[in-house]
Amino acid sequence: QVQLLESGGGSVQVGGSLRLSCTAPASLYPNEYMAWFRQGPGKEREGVAALYTGRTRIFYADSVKGRFIISQDDAKNTVYLQMNNLKPEDTGMYICAADLNGASWALPDNWHYWGQGTQVTVSS
Repeated sequence: QVQLLESGGGSVQVGGSLRLSCTAPASLYPNEYMAWFRQGPGKEREGVAALYTGRTRIFYADSVKGRFIISQDDAKNTVYLQMNNLKPEDTGMYICAADLNGASWALPDNWHYWGQGTQVTVSS
């Protein structure tokens, strides 16, 4: 059973920042795709950002480009999502995913492992 452990969610005001963390098992982390998805109230799950832990490949949804940064800490088997200039539409459950099986990182069906999620609420 693969566990992805997320943390860092919370409530912030518009324009604020949060940093989310997702820690993967050491056996899974190397040379693996990992991503953050989010699901707002009444909305479908959507891809936010993804990276390849073997380096050089990073992807962002258009809605978060210039505001969110995905990064990694190999020593901790952890992927981060730094979220800046948060907007009310960023509100949702943020869920970590690992092990991409498919051409499109943004499709939830292409991911094998999922975390439980961490809630982000942005209020005006």
